[in-house]
Amino acid sequence: MYKIMIVEDSIHIRNELSELLTRNGYRVIIPSEFDELPGLVQTTLPHLLLLDINLPEIDGYTLCTEIRRFSNLPIIFVTSRNSDLDELMSITIGGDDFVSKPYNSAVLLARISALLKRTYPKSNLGEVVMHNGVELHVLSSRVEYDSKSVDLTRNELKILHYLIANKGIIVSRSDIIEHLWDSELFVDDNTLSVNVTRLRSKLEGLGVNHFIQTKRGQGYQV
Repeated sequence: MYKIMIVEDSIHIRNELSELLTRNGYRVIIPSEFDELPGLVQTTLPHLLLLDINLPEIDGYTLCTEIRRFSNLPIIFVTSRNSDLDELMSITIGGDDFVSKPYNSAVLLARISALLKRTYPKSNLGEVVMHNGVELHVLSSRVEYDSKSVDLTRNELKILHYLIANKGIIVSRSDIIEHLWDSELFVDDNTLSVNVTRLRSKLEGLGVNHFIQTKRGQGYQV
């Protein structure tokens, strides 16, 4: 079951969103204080965040910026601020979507569902996937080996997750590119090569050598 955190200071809207999400099969996390929100995200590991901009003491822009320092979890701004500048600012600092209040419940649910499907591959919705001692922490976009860890970019996370999900199988470069395009991430052949090289470098920094193997003329395999 997906966990969605609602960051909203209006009790009425908070309860309305909670009821809507619970009724549609989501587990809801509702913090009442917002100044310690980044720490709460790290401990509760929600799959998606609904974030208002206008909050007491600290605004949604600042919270989004702080969360993006350690997590790539999907963030949808749900706010009464509806100017083009607000939407541009929200996306620029790391938001994945922008919904203005009053929102249409069906549209909001559709956007949440679409974003979750793009973010978490269908092959494995678990928070951690493993192969040969390598642990990939999906929600925090981090790979760990022998008590050492390193953060991954969103592209690196998607590539490594896709390879591990197909472990033992040679995955063609075109399949990986198509998979990332489905996630609305821009990847061409050269970008893929750069990302795989960086992935290998990060893994080698953890002491993992030859984890991603190149099968000449065929693709990659783990």
